[in-house]
Amino acid sequence: MGFMKIARKAIDRQKPDAVILVDYPSFNLKIAKYAHSKGIKVHYFISPKVWVWKEWRVKDIKKYVDHMHCILPFEVDFYKRHNYDVNYVGNPTVGEINAAIASMHSEQEFKRLNGLEDKPIIALVPGSRIKEINDNLPSMLEAAAHHPEYQAIIAAAPSVDTRVYYNILDPINSDALLVTNQTWELVHHARVALVTSGTATLETAMLGTPQVACYRMNGSKWLYKFYRGLLKGDYVTLPNLVADEPVIPELLLHYCNVDSIDQHLSALLQDGDERSAMLAGYDRMSARLGTNDCCATAAQLIVNSL
Repeated sequence: MGFMKIARKAIDRQKPDAVILVDYPSFNLKIAKYAHSKGIKVHYFISPKVWVWKEWRVKDIKKYVDHMHCILPFEVDFYKRHNYDVNYVGNPTVGEINAAIASMHSEQEFKRLNGLEDKPIIALVPGSRIKEINDNLPSMLEAAAHHPEYQAIIAAAPSVDTRVYYNILDPINSDALLVTNQTWELVHHARVALVTSGTATLETAMLGTPQVACYRMNGSKWLYKFYRGLLKGDYVTLPNLVADEPVIPELLLHYCNVDSIDQHLSALLQDGDERSAMLAGYDRMSARLGTNDCCATAAQLIVNSL
């Protein structure tokens, strides 16, 4: 029996007062439609990223979802433009990052435990998918190599075989080291991070480390124009979307090359205007995210609606 049938049978059997859906729109919007047809209230926690693409899904959300609980503040205005009121309940990463920072080692202890040199760090965060790593890590390494007074340390994804990284490192004789299962601590102790665009850019901003968002994929100008036509809004990285301003540089596709990465990296390594402006932008971004416990806030709203 498929998951959809299992879920529908569970709804029929248990007759809940409400169904709570979490992200994953291709499955959950079908469940929302089914629950709605049974007269059951539908709550959606963590909005699908319809503000990026597949905006047409808003029509089904408005029709079948009674309450949407968002974890990104700009989603409130997005849905308002579609005449649909949603709740911003806070972002879970805020509390997670704050708790993680409180339990981190000192920079010197972190370096000692991982066998690192006593040099400042450039963190390389090339993503968790093999294609992302293959597309982005070589350029990150080359840009970081322009600064031998720093050590380049790679945040290795635990789900990726380390041979993937060494297949990139060995041919270029790079002395960059890998750190596994310590991405947040690595980034927190780094002077600057080079980060593949995604949730990691928001985490890096919350950790207070200046960054360059890198997403090469391939250098095709045609492909860049194609994706730009699909995307809504002026920004693609979460810090910029949350702050509604260009807090961090977004180097996408053919704009993501060694020269452009190093231009920003060189500026951010210094105590200059670009670094100061980015850190101030992080403060504005954090103020918009707030400090709510998003799960507790969403739970209370759900209980209050019953």
